[in-house]
This record gives sequence, structure tokens and C-alpha cells, in this order.
Amino acid sequence: MGKSKKPRAGHRSDPVAKTVKPPSDPELAALRESKILPIINNLKSADPKSRSTAASVISSIIQDTKCRKLLLREQIVYTVLTQTLTDAALESRAAGWGILQVLAQEEEADFCVHLYRQDVLTAIEFASKLIQDKVLSKEAPFAKLPKAEKGFTSSIAASLVSLLMALAEAEDEILESISNNNTITSLLFSLITYTSQDDEDPISAIRGDAMACLMVLSEDNTNLAKYMTSTPASIACYETLVSLKDDVSGDGVLACTVLHNIYASLLEVKNLSPTIDVADDADLIPTLTKAMAGFVPGQGEANGSGWSSPSEFQQLALETIASIGTSLGVEMGGSAQLFTKKEFGSGAAAAGKESGDENDDEDMDEAGDDVGDDIEGEDGDEDEGDDDDDMNEDEIEADMDMVTGVDHGDDNIDDLPTLKSLVQIAIPELIRLASLQPTDDLSLKIQGHALSALNNIAWSVSLIDFSEDSNNDVLGAWTPIARALWQQVVSPILASDTADVDLATQVTSIAWAVARALHGETPLQPNEHRKFVSLYQATKGAPALQDPEDPFQALGVKCVGVLGQLALNPAPVDLNREIGTFLVTLVAGLPGTPTADAVEAFNQLFDIYGDEEYAYDAEVFWKSDFLKHLDGTVSKAKAMAKSVNKSQQPELRDRADEVVMNLTRFLSYKKKHKPMQMTVRERS
Repeated sequence: MGKSKKPRAGHRSDPVAKTVKPPSDPELAALRESKILPIINNLKSADPKSRSTAASVISSIIQDTKCRKLLLREQIVYTVLTQTLTDAALESRAAGWGILQVLAQEEEADFCVHLYRQDVLTAIEFASKLIQDKVLSKEAPFAKLPKAEKGFTSSIAASLVSLLMALAEAEDEILESISNNNTITSLLFSLITYTSQDDEDPISAIRGDAMACLMVLSEDNTNLAKYMTSTPASIACYETLVSLKDDVSGDGVLACTVLHNIYASLLEVKNLSPTIDVADDADLIPTLTKAMAGFVPGQGEANGSGWSSPSEFQQLALETIASIGTSLGVEMGGSAQLFTKKEFGSGAAAAGKESGDENDDEDMDEAGDDVGDDIEGEDGDEDEGDDDDDMNEDEIEADMDMVTGVDHGDDNIDDLPTLKSLVQIAIPELIRLASLQPTDDLSLKIQGHALSALNNIAWSVSLIDFSEDSNNDVLGAWTPIARALWQQVVSPILASDTADVDLATQVTSIAWAVARALHGETPLQPNEHRKFVSLYQATKGAPALQDPEDPFQALGVKCVGVLGQLALNPAPVDLNREIGTFLVTLVAGLPGTPTADAVEAFNQLFDIYGDEEYAYDAEVFWKSDFLKHLDGTVSKAKAMAKSVNKSQQPELRDRADEVVMNLTRFLSYKKKHKPMQMTVRERS
């Protein structure tokens, strides 16, 4: 019988106790011997004064890259976490937190993940309670503490806030852990609600950073939003934010942003019972607009520091307006994500699935079988075949309505205070900023933020169904704004033939949204549509700069989208013919056409030629023989869909599958609705 092995756990060496090899670089080796090792030894000294001095020295040299890397090699993080932060001397603890805060700022995000795994939140929780006890103490008011103690306390508080922000931005799991820790969030609430007790109170200077940290924590955070609006311990903080929202300053804009995050997080929450009135976005737009209106080209970025700098809070104001523009879709009852997708896609998919249990035309049945066999079968996802009964004319038309139609809410402009405030207050200023001729980096950033805000607002508005009479007031308010957007922003940038792909992408996206709402009233300049064709051809196949993983955000897709909207009824026949030919050429060019571009082109063609009552249907679709060309794309479209890896690009695959399904239905519909003269000509 073999000998049992002895447990080895007790003999394992402490990885931290391992001797650190000196760096091979002579300069770094000399720096380590002369400066780093003596400081590390003093930090571990039994003498309290030596430890405090060493911690202070490290906090002063940690920003130097060479010193920082050497200190990390010497396990400085382990020493600080296990010894410095538990030191009896407040000065040492302040220096220790300062060291971690600088490391979190200077190192990559994985350093913060490492700190989190070392249970740094427990240490932060302990320190947070200490700070609150000192700052909120009734027995020993903070203002009466010795100056040195106040300085060290405020230093720890500032380091904690900065460290918390870095941790929250590093990983969603960390953010959730922080926001769910009542002791830590209570520290932020206390720093925000704190009232200065004298002219040189160091704690009051931290409020802006505390609000910035809360801003990061509160984004898309329903639990924190509920907590802040319904829990007595946090309501004081919320009320402080409300009291600051009218200030045109860094603190005022930060307060507006946090309030917006809370409001946006609660928009879709049912059975909500806040114990206070929740400020909505319409309350915030005036302050945000005043803040961004203060921008003057050439003002520079070095005016003020931190959140007191106008350039900082002006950009934040624009970012918040952009976020309000996105959440506007949710507020109006739509989906904030719809502006990245073709809206009939989900409806078309539903139509395809539901129609399997209804009576189908023989042609539609055959097409459905082809889709099932050729596309879904390859992935092992088989659906039941369609019934063989015929569909009547009404059912076929209803089917086409599902392919090309969309249903939106019918809200009135007076029932949409946020939209009304955006239209009347914010958008005119956004148009001014978007029309800038940037001369420096700051102007370029401001223009980019303004374009993003206009884009989000325009897309949210474009989701409204303006065919409903109840939305006439909204359309009446939006039309002059949308026309101004095109004339003052879209046309000038298109005319400049910009080589900036990012700028061209933003402007094309705005143009698409405007055209969706205005259709025939889009103030298109002569031959202006050809600018989008040229943009497409110049950038064909290029990925989206802002979101390269999403092919539908690419400039090419946006060019196809805006062209399709410009070709819709009541577009002139010549314009429709030129754009229709371009779109048909794109889909006929498969597999040479990028999949996302082809998907969007197919969808636009379905919308443009989905109704035979349009004047251009006979003049363009039939006389240009589009049916023959589209018939020839069926096999190409199926191959296109099959070529997309479903696990790697699920959205692209789903939408490609939908296009194939809709294409067969569209062609079947068109064949049954040939103009009379075409049918007579064929028979003769």
C-alpha cells in the first residue's frame, strides 16, 4: 500500500514574502536601492513617526511613473492595505488612502479590479464611517477640531471619493457593490448635504467630486434611484440636489445630471411610491441650456479647475441633454433603443411567426418553406411549415402592413413637457453650437456633443406616428425645428465635403431622423441627395468609429437609411427613380455589398414600394423593372443570411433572416398587384 501524501498547504511560501528581484535596468536598480527600499522599510517600521513620514513621502512620489512601477514591484498595495490603512496615526492613514487613490487614477482599470478582489470595499466602508462620525459629530463639531486633524480627515474623504469613482468606472460588478453598500453611499450623501461651518472648511470643497461619483453610480441604477427617493436616510441628499439644480455652475450641472439619472432610471418602474416629488427632465433643461449657452469659441479649457471649469460643466451639460434626448423615447412610451434599429423588424418577425397558423397563399407558403429550409435549418432551429390554404386580398395587404408598418403613441405636445422644453429652449442653442466652425480642440468637442444631443432628440421624435391626427400639434412644433436642423446643420456640413468620417456619420444620422419625420417637407437642396451617395461610396465597408462592434452604426447604413426616407412618398418621381436604382443596385451587388448595408437597403425598398397607390410605383418600380432585379436577389439574400455567424453577431443574423422572410412576402405581394397596363401588356 502506497504512502499517503502529506498535506503541503502548511509549507507553501507566502507570495508576498518572496524576495523581489531588482530590475535589470541599471537606472531603475539604482533608484530602487537609493530611494524606494529605504522608504518601504520605513513604512514597515515599528516607529510610528517613521511610518507616517514614509507614507507621506510615498504619496508625494507615487505620481512619478518610474517610482510608481518600482513601488508596485515591492508590493506597496499589500503593505498599504494591511498596515498603513490600519495605522493608529491619522496622518499615515490619510497618506495610505492618497497612495491608493493615485494608483487607481494612474493605472489601468484592472488595477481597480485587483483592489476590489483584495476586499478594499471593506476598508472603504470602515473609513467612510470614521469620516461621517467626525464630520457629523454633535459632541465634537468638525469646525472645532485641530486644523491638522481637519486636514487629514478631508484628505481621506477626498481620496475615498476619487477611489470610489475609479472603482465604479472599472467594472459593473464593482459599481453595483458600491451602490448597494449603505455605509459607503451614506458618505457621499453626507458630503453632498454638508453645510460649510467656516470660510476655510475643507470638507465643503469635496461636494462637487462627491456629486460626480454619485453621477457615475446613479446611471441606469434603478435600485439606487428608488433608495434615494423613498428612504429617509437619503432624501436629504435628493432635496439638496433639487436645491442646486437652478445654479448655472459645476455643482448645478452635476446636480441636474444626477437628478436626470434618477428620473430616467425610474421611468419604466411600475408601482413606484416615492416619498418625495421626483424632478423630471423638463425641470432640468433650462439650467443645462444656460450652462452650454455660456460657451464662446476660443474660451480655452484652462479657465478654472475640476468641475468649476466652464469647459467641464458645459460639456457635461451637453452630455446630459443628449441622455435626455435618448430617454425621451422611453418617456413617450417607445423604446430608447429603437433609434439604432429598423423599426419594422420586430413586427415583421412577429408577422412571420404568427402567420404560420393562418391561411397563406401558395406562393407565400413556398417562400416560407424556403426560408425555413435554407436559413433556420442550417442552425438546427426548425419551424412548423405554413398551411396550404390561400390568403385573400385583405389578408395579403394586412401582411404587407405588418412588414412596412409601425405603431407609435399619440401623445400631444402639451402632454410631453420634456419634448416641449427641448424644442422651445434647448434645441435652438444646440443648433448654434452644432453650426460652429471649430478652431480648437474644445470647440470640436463642443460641436460633437451638440450633434450627439440633436441626433438623440431627432431620433426619439422620429418614432412618433405623425400620421395620427392627435400628433398634429407635435408635428407642428417639430417641423420648423427639423427644417432648421437640416438647413443650418446638415446642409452646410454636407456642402463642406468634410473628410471627418465621425462628423459625417453624426450629420448623416441626424439627416436620417429628420427625413423620417418630414418626408416630403425635408428642405432638400438640388442634388443634395447625391452627397449621401458619394459619402456611401467613399466609405463603403468602413466600420462605425464610435461602435465598431455594431455594423448598423456605420456611415454606410446611415447613408442608405436617409436616402430611403428621401425617396418615400410624396417624393418626386425623378428623385425616387435615382434613389431606388441606387438601392436596387446595392442589393443586387451581393455578396459584394456589406450585409448591414444590404439589410437596410432591402428594408428601405420594402417601405418605398410597399403601396401601389404611390405615384412613383408604376413609373419607377414597374417601368424600371425593379421586380425582376429583386427576384434575382432572393438566393443572394439567403446566402447573405447564412454567412452571418449567429453566435458572434446575433442581431445582424436575426435582421438578415427577417429580410429574407420579408423579401419573399414583398415579391409575392407585388406580383399580385401589378398595374393593369402591365398585366395587359404581358398577356398580349
